[in-house]
Amino acid sequence: MTIHEQILDLKQRIAAAVIGQEDVIDQLLIALLANGHVLLEGLPGLAKTRTIKTLAQHLQSEFRRIQFTPDLLPSDITGTEIYTGEAGGGTFEFQPGPIFGNLVLADEINRAPAKAQSALLEAMEERQVTVAGKTHALPQLFLVLATQNPIEQEGTYPLPEAQMDRFLLHVFVDYSSDQDEQKILQLVRSEDAGGTPHDDNKIPEQTVFEARQQVLGVQVADALERYIVALVAATRRPADYPQSQLSQWIRVGASPRGTLALDRGARANAWLAGRDTATPDDVKAVVHSCLRHRLMLTYEAEADGITKDVVLDEIIKQVAVP
Repeated sequence: MTIHEQILDLKQRIAAAVIGQEDVIDQLLIALLANGHVLLEGLPGLAKTRTIKTLAQHLQSEFRRIQFTPDLLPSDITGTEIYTGEAGGGTFEFQPGPIFGNLVLADEINRAPAKAQSALLEAMEERQVTVAGKTHALPQLFLVLATQNPIEQEGTYPLPEAQMDRFLLHVFVDYSSDQDEQKILQLVRSEDAGGTPHDDNKIPEQTVFEARQQVLGVQVADALERYIVALVAATRRPADYPQSQLSQWIRVGASPRGTLALDRGARANAWLAGRDTATPDDVKAVVHSCLRHRLMLTYEAEADGITKDVVLDEIIKQVAVP
């Protein structure tokens, strides 16, 4: 099979185990191809963790899980220096933490305080960890896949803006349809009866790396680049669109990481569709997940029940399509 066919086969395998979440699967694959981290947000029981674990099961990768709790320490994530004792030469050796994996599930990430969350900042941006003055490189294939519950706020700590900005995508997970829920019922009943079959035919890491190189080869026209920049600029200068209410809704716009995320996400979306040139539709397909976590709304917008997705919908209407 070609590289593209192998990635599409990976998509089908995940879809067979995670019913009714096709858009979430697409967004996960876009993040994998664009080499970016993902924040999955949804109510309990909507298969956030299952989706991530299924992705890991079908990749030749080392899966690590970090359960975020209020007493979690930074060293519980990054690792620490261990004294070997006299028998071991009396030296300090670095004991890697769970962050040293290929796919790292940061479960309930907002349940840990800022001190623990800050341990992810260097890892997510620079793909390295510094402990006791020494820098340790993370694996070449490294993705943080975080989950959080949007409604349960007791015992949680809001993610700082600096960390939110490091996620390539912020994906909402919603309920499945009634028909899909019946399929979920049948799938879980089947798994309970016969167990989950082991997958020996896993997608190798090299396939992911080659796919990423092909994604980088997807063409983005100058006009589309200007469109991407204009979308992000609209979040920073909403007063440029006086015929809309954007200036009343947006308090802080997206950072340059938002521009880069749109470019990388649009390329990956086009590649998944089998095209070698990105289009405005590819940008629109990822604009919400790329920008919703990079916006800060005014108090008036929040009081009126205006969501970030509503704001982004208005921006898409206002910015001219090339």
